[in-house]
Amino acid sequence: MLRSGLAGAATAGILLDGRRDAFADDTLAEVKKRGELVIATEMQFAPFDMSDNGTYKGLDRDLIDAVGKALGVKVKYLDLPWTSILPGLEAKKFDLCVAPVTITKERMKRYLFTVPIADATAALLKRAKDASIKKPEDIAGKTVGGQKGTAQLAQLKAFAAKLPKPVEIKEYVDNNQSYADLAAGRIDASVNSFPNLAYAAAQRSDTFAVVTPPFGQPTYFSWVGRMSDKTLIDAINVAIIKTESDGTMEKIQKQWLGQTMSLPKTVPEPTI
Repeated sequence: MLRSGLAGAATAGILLDGRRDAFADDTLAEVKKRGELVIATEMQFAPFDMSDNGTYKGLDRDLIDAVGKALGVKVKYLDLPWTSILPGLEAKKFDLCVAPVTITKERMKRYLFTVPIADATAALLKRAKDASIKKPEDIAGKTVGGQKGTAQLAQLKAFAAKLPKPVEIKEYVDNNQSYADLAAGRIDASVNSFPNLAYAAAQRSDTFAVVTPPFGQPTYFSWVGRMSDKTLIDAINVAIIKTESDGTMEKIQKQWLGQTMSLPKTVPEPTI
């Protein structure tokens, strides 16, 4: 993963340095001219983005491929650390961020969001045999981990501040590290979106269990573009909605989430 991340970053650098003219004001026109949509994600966010022996897989991969087909272009994938993706988007190192980004009020001031691609409501993961955590409020006085810079971690901090006992919060570079510490007993719970945690628990039901109900405000994941790229985001929205109407989205959801979910066909007003 480290090697692929470095390779992705190096590729992004080549794109920035060697193809500056490819990222003009009308990104959609340039994407169609070159016949390629360059996207970035972090391939350590199952079930949305994963690297399987160097092969990119997940809900985002299948959905962006369908969107690329609708736009009539190929898709080029970059694997970058989460903390560098939004800065890389602003620096025009690629066309679109498909790492699922939670729609928030602050982010809407800086980025254009696509219509939602999944639910993003924050929830907690615990060890399967931990009877001390039966509801979200039971993390009072315990240690909880989450990925640095995510809306789910921010919601955890706000939730924890209202509990009667302080919660020790540990921040991780990626969620897999948090899950590893949870399994090893070094922390008591992990925070992420409900779909991510449901997938993790299904993959390792003997190790993990989801704490229900989710504690976060109802939120959604979307893909993200630059404020100047409205024509590109509009075209991608049309393509996403097409996947919903022709059954492609339902098929992808069942494969990667084990269930289907109804999603807004417009960008909702954020609750956080």
